[in-house]
Amino acid sequence: MDSAKNKESSANFIYFAQNLVIVNEREIIQYINNYVKNTLIDYLGIEFTKAGDNFIEATMPVEQKTYNPARILHGGAMMALAETVGSALSYLNINMETHDVRGLEINGNHLKSVSSGFVTARGQIIHKGRQTHVSEIKITDQQGNLLNISRMTNIIVEKQA
Repeated sequence: MDSAKNKESSANFIYFAQNLVIVNEREIIQYINNYVKNTLIDYLGIEFTKAGDNFIEATMPVEQKTYNPARILHGGAMMALAETVGSALSYLNINMETHDVRGLEINGNHLKSVSSGFVTARGQIIHKGRQTHVSEIKITDQQGNLLNISRMTNIIVEKQA
């Protein structure tokens, strides 16, 4: 992909929340999944699958690298998934040319365990202020059972010149 086209794609992503007509869901998902390559997100196998007005979804495999010693999904892996979704959701709702997102706080309740398959996290903003976003993230298994519910607060900061 040439630099001009990549910049155009980035600009479309940046203004996603304000101008839904500019980009389609597939382009947003593709951009995010490419953006997180070679990070913890990529290592854990987290993949964004859906995005829309005020929500985003991602999946994560339940496998050896996401297990705890009891061979079930590690609570920390679930929290990494929740934080990833909560952060991405805030990024979709800011101008990334002028602002950035920083995690301020996250908490979660592990309600059920799982030992195989995939889990899906769906995040929604429940408060969108000028300087803070609060998101609720629900993680479910393939049967739709609620495994974890988390709440994340992000602070929106201006980029330094």
